[in-house]
Parts: sequence; structure tokens; C-alpha cells
Amino acid sequence: MRGSFADRTKLFSYISPEKRVPAGHPLRKVRGIVREVLTALDGDFRTLYSDEGRPSIPPEQLLSALLLQAFYGIRSERQLMEQLDYNLLYRWFVGLAPDDAVWSATSFTKNRERLQKGDVFQRFMAELLGHRKVRPLLSDEHFSVDGTLIEAWASHKSFVPKEGSKDGDGTDFHKQKRSNNTHESTSDPECRLYRKAAGREARLCYMGHALMENRNGLAVGGMVTQANGKAERRASEAMLAATVGQTGRPATVGEDKAYDTSDHGAALKAIGVTPRVARHDGLTERRPDRAASEGSGMSRTRRKMIECIFGWGKQHGTLRKTKHRGLARVAADFMLNLIAYNLIRIPKLAPA
Repeated sequence: MRGSFADRTKLFSYISPEKRVPAGHPLRKVRGIVREVLTALDGDFRTLYSDEGRPSIPPEQLLSALLLQAFYGIRSERQLMEQLDYNLLYRWFVGLAPDDAVWSATSFTKNRERLQKGDVFQRFMAELLGHRKVRPLLSDEHFSVDGTLIEAWASHKSFVPKEGSKDGDGTDFHKQKRSNNTHESTSDPECRLYRKAAGREARLCYMGHALMENRNGLAVGGMVTQANGKAERRASEAMLAATVGQTGRPATVGEDKAYDTSDHGAALKAIGVTPRVARHDGLTERRPDRAASEGSGMSRTRRKMIECIFGWGKQHGTLRKTKHRGLARVAADFMLNLIAYNLIRIPKLAPA
């Protein structure tokens, strides 16, 4: 028997979003970890805001909303607010009641700058890695490092000659010799023209770098630099130096053949890191002892997992083409994607 249709729109509802979200929904465990991390950051938030004036949007809600944007690959803050207005799952994750009004998308502009200058994204990552459920999952001896290109929010037509150059205005750049020394983007002056490999097109981009521990493939560090031929090696040295400085223990690192230079190897050994680098000629470095050989093979095998971090960020997150301009803003968004990747992975690894 066919049921009769009736428009059952009601003025009041007595079911809370907590009951609407299924008990086994993946975001439940993620939300619990995020709440504990945000509670630990309460002191950092207090230093960023004044004790006087009109109350702001809670930074806990702003960060939770930005994590949702990375989880679901929402293209803009305006679209994020549209989704948050009617999606009960999003409201539940952020901590909004069904009747609460969402804030303006422009609220992210100044608040993102505030959080960025307060180094909140780095602090969030540090608190997450120190979480009681996460700490046992991490290795402090074996790591992998890799880099990826992040396409800048700037077109080739904005890449015009600097002052004093006699080239055109950038509208017709065909058959012109352009380089970062003579040209600069008017949309985003900090991005750089970079070619990934011979025969590939040159793009205006940044370079993101991630440090992964090899036990479970979680990101434990990240940074963004201007794209150039030495950026990957310098970023690797900086991230590993900071990590080894915290643990105080020697470590090994797996890297691809882009890192196969003598100066980089010497720099890593100077800070107590043994490099396991793929050679340009495709051969494997011979080692006299079996344990070292097995460790080298494991590093090369686990190193490939770091591609999953970049793949997730570009397929599901917001790294395929950044919507931000400036090195600091792109770096904050990159770190947010690393945090989101870890939060998606941790519930699958941590015991219930």
C-alpha cells in the first residue's frame, strides 16, 4: 500500500544533533580527539584575544570548521558556511545548535591571520602528536621526507617583468624568456615559476614538504617554501634537525633520488641522521652489515607511504590548487591538511 505524502515541516524539533549522528560515524572519534586538543590549547587562545570588547567567534569553532573544509575538500569559506547552515553533521562537529546562526565567511579572513601569527596550527599539530592515543603510534627513530608542488593562486599573465625589464606586460608571454630573476607575479609575488622535470610545463607554485614517521605513516612535521632546486634538501635538514633536537636520539630518513647530493648527506650526518637515499643511477648503496641493509630496505619501502599524504591532500583536501596568497597563508593551509590527514588515520590505528 502506498503511503500518503505530507509536508512535515515543523517549527520545533526535540531531537538533538547528537542523536542524529550515527553511533559508528567516523567523525565521532575524530571529534573526541579534536575536543581534547582544543582544550589543551586554551591558554594559547587566551593570549591571542583581548580581555575587553565584543566577544569573537570562538577559535575552537573556527578551527573545527577549517578541519571540516579539509576533510571534505570544500572549495571556499563561503561554501563552507553555506554547508554549515543546513548540514546537521557539520553543526554537530563544530558545536553549533540547530538554531544558532552561522557567521559570515569573511570572519575567516582576520581570524585566520590571528591564528596564523599565533602559530596555532603548529601548536595544534604538536598537541595532537603528544595526545595519549597518538604518542604510542609514532616512531622517533625512522622517518621519511618528501616534497610536492602546490599550484599558486596566480595566472601566467600575472607573471610580468620586474622594474627595469623591457619585456611585455605579461598578456602575451609566448616565445619570451622568463625567469624568477627578471619576472614576478603581481597576484602573488612570493610564488615562483618552477618546472618539475625536463619536458614538463613550468608553473607558478610553492613547494610543500612533509616529514613522516615510518611506523604508521603519520605526518609529524611540515613546512612550505618557495619552489627552487634546493628547497627540498634544505627543508629536510631543517625538519629533521628540529625533530632530532627534541628526541635527542639518532634517526634514519628515507628520501628519493632528488635528495641524492653529497652536501645534503653530510648535513644530515652532522645532526645525527643516517640518510637512506635512492641513488640517481638506480643502484642501492652496499652496506657491510645485514642489519643496516635490512634497515635501508625498510626505509625505501616505507618511504612510499609519504605519497599518500600528498595524494590525500590533493584528492580530498585543499592542496590541489591553493586558494591563498602569500607564503605564510599557504603554509598554514598546508599544515591544516597534514593535521586533517592525521585525524583521518588515527582512529583506524589507535585502539578503541
